[in-house]
Amino acid sequence: RMQLVESGGGSVQAGGSLRLSCIDSGNTNCAMDMAWYRQAPGKGRELVAEARYDGTTTYAGAVKGRFIISHDNAKSTVDLQMDSLNPEDTAMYYCKAEVFPGPCGGGTYWGQGTQVTVSS
Repeated sequence: RMQLVESGGGSVQAGGSLRLSCIDSGNTNCAMDMAWYRQAPGKGRELVAEARYDGTTTYAGAVKGRFIISHDNAKSTVDLQMDSLNPEDTAMYYCKAEVFPGPCGGGTYWGQGTQVTVSS
């Protein structure tokens, strides 16, 4: 059964870097698109970056040029390298997987979240 587990969050000063990782601990080996979302206190959940199975990527405007998403299809992992962090990046970060229909049955899965806090 698919279970997404995130790691790598923490506290950093403005200008610093963090790397988030997400893995399918269920080892389902399903074909999927993967993405990172974030939710700041009092705000809705927003897309940060998406890495699709076909290798294409999408970034939110606020992180373009500072964050890099990488998806390993074989290992069902997705990482988010975050550089030049600023206090506006403070949020709970969530990993998401969109599993393709077929042998794995499709569906949307979320991790439990990892906190990123950037101080000025």
